[in-house]
Amino acid sequence: MAKFWVIGGVYADTKFERLADGGPEARFGPFDSHADAKAEWQRRAWATVDDAHARYRIEEEDERAAARFWVVGAIYTDTRFVEPVGGSEQWHGPFDSYADAKAEWGRRAWSTVDDAHARYRIEKRVGDPSKGS
Repeated sequence: MAKFWVIGGVYADTKFERLADGGPEARFGPFDSHADAKAEWQRRAWATVDDAHARYRIEEEDERAAARFWVVGAIYTDTRFVEPVGGSEQWHGPFDSYADAKAEWGRRAWSTVDDAHARYRIEKRVGDPSKGS
C-alpha cells in the first residue's frame, strides 16, 4: 500500500539544495492518502508563506512501482490555494529526476511570480496521477 510523505524545510537560499541549518530535510508522515498529505503540505506551506526559503513537497512511497516527479499547481480562486480556477490542478510531467522537475517548477513559478493566486509544488508519485492512476 502506498504511503505519502511531506518533505522539506527552510533552505539556505532559493536554490533549495541545502537546508539553512545544514541538517537533513524534515519528513512528515507517513500519510495513508494523498489528500491527508496534501492537507499537511498546505498547513506547512501556509505556516511559512512569508519565507521565500521555505519549500515542501509530497512524495509517494510504494514498493510495487517506481515513482516519478510531477509539477502540480494552478491559478487558484483565492490565496487559500484550495480551489483551482477551472476546477482542477494541472499535472506536468512525469520527470525522471527531482532536478528536472525542479527546473520545470522554477519555470512555472517564475512565469506566475506576480500572481498571488498561483502556486506550484513538486510531487513524487507512482503512475499518472493526472489520469487518476
